[in-house]
Amino acid sequence: MVEPQPWIEGYVRAWNSNDPDDISALFTEDAVYYTEPYSAPWHGREEIVARWLGRQDKPGEATFEWHPVCVADEVSVVQGVTTYADKTYSNLWVIRFVPDGRCREFTEWWMRHDAK
Repeated sequence: MVEPQPWIEGYVRAWNSNDPDDISALFTEDAVYYTEPYSAPWHGREEIVARWLGRQDKPGEATFEWHPVCVADEVSVVQGVTTYADKTYSNLWVIRFVPDGRCREFTEWWMRHDAK
């Protein structure tokens, strides 16, 4: 069973570094990344890195707290909260792993909290 914690720690590290090597290390060569469940995915590690960097956050701009919902042999579902200075999002991630702990398919659902 692949535990999600090391991968998520790597994801947060990549999120804050925007280092192409940090991002690349998370995904298989042929990984698929859905930024929304029914959107066209990003295909392959090269496109994932390029598209990630095209919409990157500044280091330290957001915090991410999470907990597992379900952890199975090669898939984990995690629930999280992403907080920026001016907005907050609830997240649900489905992460499909290969045995070495890299992601082969990532799908995120996100919902912005109402402004008060």
